[in-house]
Amino acid sequence: MSKLLIAGTWVDGASVDTLRDKYSGRVFGTMAVASSAQIGEAVTAAVAAVTESSLTPYDRYEILMAASRLVAERRDLFCGLMRDEAGFTRADGENEVQRCVQTLQLSAEEAKRLNGDLVPMHAGKGVKDRIGFTIHAPRGVICAITPFNSPLNTVAHKVGPALAGGNSVVLKPSNHTPLSAVELCRALLDAGLPPRLLTLIHGRGSQVGRELLADQRIAYYAFTGSTEVGREIQQAAGLRGTQLELGSIASTIVCEDADTDMAIPKILNAGFRKAGQVCTSVQRLLIDRRIYDDFVAKLVTAVAGVKAGDPGDPQTLVGPMISQAHAERAEQWICEAIEGGAKVLAGGTRDGSVLAPTVLADVSETMRVYCSEIFAPVISVIPFDGVDDAVVRANDSPYGLAAGLFTANLHVALRLAPRLRFGGVHVNEASSARADVMPFGGVKDSGFGREGPAYAIREMTEERLITIAY
Repeated sequence: MSKLLIAGTWVDGASVDTLRDKYSGRVFGTMAVASSAQIGEAVTAAVAAVTESSLTPYDRYEILMAASRLVAERRDLFCGLMRDEAGFTRADGENEVQRCVQTLQLSAEEAKRLNGDLVPMHAGKGVKDRIGFTIHAPRGVICAITPFNSPLNTVAHKVGPALAGGNSVVLKPSNHTPLSAVELCRALLDAGLPPRLLTLIHGRGSQVGRELLADQRIAYYAFTGSTEVGREIQQAAGLRGTQLELGSIASTIVCEDADTDMAIPKILNAGFRKAGQVCTSVQRLLIDRRIYDDFVAKLVTAVAGVKAGDPGDPQTLVGPMISQAHAERAEQWICEAIEGGAKVLAGGTRDGSVLAPTVLADVSETMRVYCSEIFAPVISVIPFDGVDDAVVRANDSPYGLAAGLFTANLHVALRLAPRLRFGGVHVNEASSARADVMPFGGVKDSGFGREGPAYAIREMTEERLITIAY
């Protein structure tokens, strides 16, 4: 059962929602839902906690490192929770835990080395006997609003840097996946974090999220989710800070000289892990026409070996989607594409909330499987004529989060990468390639700001100039 963490105390909510296993539908827990009064109380406590905190940067380092060790020790607990509430396979769950451990460690290191710059005051004409330098001070209360598809590591990417920078945090996880967030909060408290620095609120974004946005005492919002909600957050935030990681239609380009044996396993993983519910999952797979037939044949053969179904089966690669409604919506998009002339080369079927890994060909630019984010285990294969054509097709989207590019030609890679308008371009990797140390974020309708502890901590603090005349 999930509870709320308010003012350092675990409390019941105003109401309770039932949580069901994403594969079997069995009830496995409940979620406490916060009232308006509890939300206000939570923010009040978070505001006071920043002023009251006496943690040094090294204290924050020790707490975050201790929390990373506790998360690693509780791997089986987290994997079981994510199987039930997110439908994760064991492999997806273990990867999520491993990355969360690393994200907390990276955040811990950044707490020790967050510093400013010496300003060359004497570079200005007539300035003498004066020094200047910058420091990074906490913003205050950071509100983290996190998604279901990364219920542990994305939470760590927002909470870790925020705490490392000396802030307090109000966390509102997805109502689909509250229990992973509960246990991460427990790990942080068990690691020695002063309880009032971390608040956990549950409930639907349409109510809880909007009340948090309306509270002007919150200094900064870190959000991962849809572009539609991101626009609402930015409008409500006004002059307050935001980091928005939003929607995507990710493309991966396969050039004529690509290493097929390297590319196909990476594309399969990028397209189908977490049932394709990753913002950087391969949705458009652009393949040089000269190798298109052979490459697609090998890809389809590989997809035939992918097992979908029960996430408790260690052989399963593709588990259930977050709900049957989400799976039905993706299936409907596939049916619309077929009616419009697309061909199913693999998959295309649904069993409850499990959508078989699907490969489509002959898609058109007006089909929703092409022009809207499908967020499902569906890849559309698209031939291109020349790399310039590939760049145009990849950029032909309102989104720009990440792209992949497979080529053996360094000249081609260096020429194309700057022209691909995405927040990240990964050469000889698929679009979803990510290391938690790197900056991560998008352009265009995919948002702005960067995750990655070294980058996020600077966004979650205020740069302050100090000058001294002598």
